[in-house]
Amino acid sequence: MLHTVHHGNATGTPLLIAPGLFGSARNWNVIAKRLSAERPVIAIDMRNHGESFHADTNSYEDMAYDMAEVIAANGGQADVLGHSMGGKAAMVLALTRPDLLRKLIVADIAPVTYSHDQGDKIAVLKSVDLSRVTRRRDAEDQMRDAIPDPQLRAFLLQSLSLSGEAPEWKLNLDTLAAEMPKIMSFPDITGRFTGPTLFLRGANSSYVQPQHEAKILSLFPQARIETIANAGHWLHAEQPRAFEAAVRDFLG
Repeated sequence: MLHTVHHGNATGTPLLIAPGLFGSARNWNVIAKRLSAERPVIAIDMRNHGESFHADTNSYEDMAYDMAEVIAANGGQADVLGHSMGGKAAMVLALTRPDLLRKLIVADIAPVTYSHDQGDKIAVLKSVDLSRVTRRRDAEDQMRDAIPDPQLRAFLLQSLSLSGEAPEWKLNLDTLAAEMPKIMSFPDITGRFTGPTLFLRGANSSYVQPQHEAKILSLFPQARIETIANAGHWLHAEQPRAFEAAVRDFLG
């Protein structure tokens, strides 16, 4: 089963948080702890990420199955919040196992295929000579030219583990590279999720466009779409208070 991090001692329907590509449960610690004042919160590492198991596949059907296992082990029903890749996995879970969800929150992603991919970032991580790494700064120096954005470098470097005998990425880079076409697409699913659904998009992000709204509503007829001001794709990190308020209002 997936690696899980539990927050708070509240009772009631748990909130399951599914991070995006290259993300992990630890990225959500601050928001998860705040939200756990009212409800149990369970953040997960997706397959091939963090402390979760490595596998040869990374399809959305597989990720949805993984999440269903976690929900079954924690009461049998949950509210689900997914960001980016985690949002697509959450949508597939809702469409295929609607009995497991009470409410669904999708953060800055749509049920569509995107033309770009993240293979360039995987190539950079694979190019890092880990034999020359004794501290995180050593890896960052090797990545600096290819990834000039310091925030993006810092985010990716959170998946570098220095606690073992040798440095290692807590990402299954080979599988993620091979499965990238699946990650950037969305499976052809005929089901619908008729429960309460909230799509949150960043005002400065291009991931959820007006032309996507018809597809969203065809699959999630009760969906409402809200925009977080002054935020891009990582809206939960850029505007955490506004993001948290929107989630709390919807769940409450």
